Amino acid sequence: MANYKSFEELACWQESRKLRVYLSKEIESQLPNSENFSLKSQILRSSRSVGNNIAEGFGRFHFQENIQFCRIARGSLYETLDHMIIARDELYIEEGKLNDFKDLFNKCLLILNGYIKYLKERKA
Repeated sequence: MANYKSFEELACWQESRKLRVYLSKEIESQLPNSENFSLKSQILRSSRSVGNNIAEGFGRFHFQENIQFCRIARGSLYETLDHMIIARDELYIEEGKLNDFKDLFNKCLLILNGYIKYLKERKA
């Protein structure tokens, strides 16, 4: 990644950070204590995994490895969406909170897909 000195400069990582912070500040406190070791834990772990995998991919030497970690990050992003849908289905959060999350999700997904496309072009 000759153009970037750190993964922190990547727009997809920055958006994943916003998504993670939103979940920590806006959603975590709304989930009941009975979900501490299940849904709450899963939401936090999967949302952290998005940025973690973007960062790990950035540190890899080959473009293909970076692409693979970004694909894993994308999977974690979708996993987090599923957890949020569950939180809504269980009436732990309101529809508005789910929609706010979906806005963050869609922006992060769009940028991450663009980054994967960029990596594929650089690889070729």
